[in-house]
Order: sequence, then C-alpha cells, then structure tokens
Amino acid sequence: MSHALSRWDEAVATLAQALRAKGWHLATAESCTGGLIAAACTSVAGSSDWFERGFVTYSNEAKTELVGVPAALIAQHGAVSAEVARAMADGALAQARVDLAVAVTGIAGPGGATPGKPVGTVWMAVARRGATTQPVLLQLDGSRSDVREQTVDAALAALLHAAR
Repeated sequence: MSHALSRWDEAVATLAQALRAKGWHLATAESCTGGLIAAACTSVAGSSDWFERGFVTYSNEAKTELVGVPAALIAQHGAVSAEVARAMADGALAQARVDLAVAVTGIAGPGGATPGKPVGTVWMAVARRGATTQPVLLQLDGSRSDVREQTVDAALAALLHAAR
C-alpha cells in the first residue's frame, strides 16, 4: 500500500509546506475515495503538524452523523451532488475545527450510475475558514481505481490552491 500512496508524496509535501507556513490544519470528508486522501496525507512523515482528521462518510447515515449533512438534503439532491459535497466540506470544517477541509462524493463504479450521473461523476468541495465553499464537478474516466486515484489527485491540487 505504501508504494501506491507514494505517487502522492510530492503533492502532499508541497501541500504540507503551504499549510505549515500558514499554521493551518486540514480535515477530509470522503465517500467514494474511502479515506485515500487522508491516507495520502498521512503517508508523509510529520503530517501530524497539519493533518487533523479524516471522516470516511461512505453511507448516507455517516454523512449525516459524522459531518452533519441534513438527511433531507441527501433525499432531495442525492448523495452525489454539489449540495451534499458542499455540506460535507462545511461540516468537516466545523466538526474538526480546522482551517481547511476537502470533501468528495461520487460514483467510482463499475455500478451505481444513474440517469445524469454516470460512473466517474464526482463532486468535490474545499471549505476554507471565512470563505464561501464552491463545489466542483469532476467527470472522470477509467476503472474504479482510476476514478478514485484521479479524485485524490484533484483533491490534493484543490487543497494546494486553497492553501496558497
């Protein structure tokens, strides 16, 4: 597993440097990636300086219980939606009392697609203390592993952008 995570070491080291420079801490709220973003962040020595916690909110109940996503929001928009990604990121920011949080919710496949939400549909949101959270739609290709890895890539890039 450490070999698989090493592909993100450079991105995480850059992110760590940016977060340390600001004295910021990070939390993650992950559905389709199942904790891969948190695992990538914590695979680098010294991550306890800036990584606070990760929430794996795979089920709808976990999204509600752990990061406060209203069940009605999930019922209205679906778990894979801009609204839920935003609520997950904002909830992680509030629950962990950090400066920056990322949330991802999507359909990694091979099943799970619905009309208008094909496999590879991922909503991501980065919440930053004092800023408005803007969800981003990713339309990714490939296998389940490919979709999950591309989601981690996108999350790390978005976090770095937000931390600069």
